[in-house]
Amino acid sequence: MDEKTMELVGIAASIAGHCRPCFLYHFKQAKKLGVTMDDITEVVDFANRISAAGDKGMYEFALKQLKKKDG
Repeated sequence: MDEKTMELVGIAASIAGHCRPCFLYHFKQAKKLGVTMDDITEVVDFANRISAAGDKGMYEFALKQLKKKDG
């Protein structure tokens, strides 16, 4: 995998992992490598959708567990 793609993956992973220092690191590295703001924005939006779906799924899972009688 080339360096630009690795940094885009790093950006996506940092968003999914809610890690601000990781995001800043990979964002700066991507810019140094010449990754376009359009590509970075696309990855940020994509990772946000994935993260939001996981967050919603976890919330629904927790609610389901709260409704169980045996806990």
